[in-house]
Amino acid sequence: MLKNRFRIFTILTAGLMVMTSVGFGVMSSAQAATKHKVKTYNVAYLSYGVANSYDAPMLAAAKAVAAATGHVNVQVFDSQSTDTLQVSDLQQVISSGKFQGIITQPIYGPVLVPGVKAAIKKGIKVVNIDQILGTNYSSDQIEVHGLSGNVVFFPAKIGSQLAAEAISACGSANPCQIALVHNYIGDEPDAEITSTFDAGIAKDANASIVANGDGLYTPSVALTFIADQLVAHPNLNVIVGADQDCEGAQSALTSAKNTSVKLVCYGASATGIAAVKSGAWFADVAQLPATEGTLGMIALIKAMKTGKGSGSQNPVAKLPNNGIVTQANASKFNGEWPG
Repeated sequence: MLKNRFRIFTILTAGLMVMTSVGFGVMSSAQAATKHKVKTYNVAYLSYGVANSYDAPMLAAAKAVAAATGHVNVQVFDSQSTDTLQVSDLQQVISSGKFQGIITQPIYGPVLVPGVKAAIKKGIKVVNIDQILGTNYSSDQIEVHGLSGNVVFFPAKIGSQLAAEAISACGSANPCQIALVHNYIGDEPDAEITSTFDAGIAKDANASIVANGDGLYTPSVALTFIADQLVAHPNLNVIVGADQDCEGAQSALTSAKNTSVKLVCYGASATGIAAVKSGAWFADVAQLPATEGTLGMIALIKAMKTGKGSGSQNPVAKLPNNGIVTQANASKFNGEWPG
């Protein structure tokens, strides 16, 4: 009888051990799965214009960083260079409740500020890239409390750098006549670039701006404007504009067989750097759209994962010669967009 009781006890004990072992095994697997489960983050990328050749590498770089993590999904909202559409896109992103992070690439920064504040209040992490999010175009510092990162150039510096290079390009010309190709006259950041450029040129009594016109970041538009100015101002010495404007201006100069006018540009595209290196353009002020996209997405992923911000980062701060491309140093620069 005792022997039978011992056998029953042994069987029950063995069964309990098996059940316990299986039970713990299942719990351990579940715990391990929970422990090692990787959270997926949804990011809204508010592009100011997907078709823009400057925007494309910025977006591609941001997507590449997200893809490398394996658990960050990026949904692109194309504002098509329309600030009202971008505001609407931001409101849609916030109300959807689907996104843990937002990258803003402002068309006009001030109109996005209320939406960004609302997003931050809801716990959505926001990083701003490229253009100023706020009203101070003379600084690259964060203007919106709670922003998780700010990777921008500031227009006032570009304007002052363009003015200095334009005066240098004037050389001994007295007077020196300058044509300025704007992009969206009166709109930011163009207005700030123009304001600081005008102030810089005013410091040289021999230099004056004799022509102003819209280029719209479109070579064909700039070509038409400059072709007219070469007729209206046959003694023109310097043309200033974004790289796309300079491409159009170069075509106009080539058609007119004019080799005396000098081009001072900004953007440092692959086309622009090559033109400066060859001597076709006098100088180019650098911008780094791909670097902005990379740094912006890195900052956003950090914020979503850890809650920590990355502050302000100036993507061109460490470039040679303060980011000014000349024929002497062009080989030290790499264009991050085609032009």
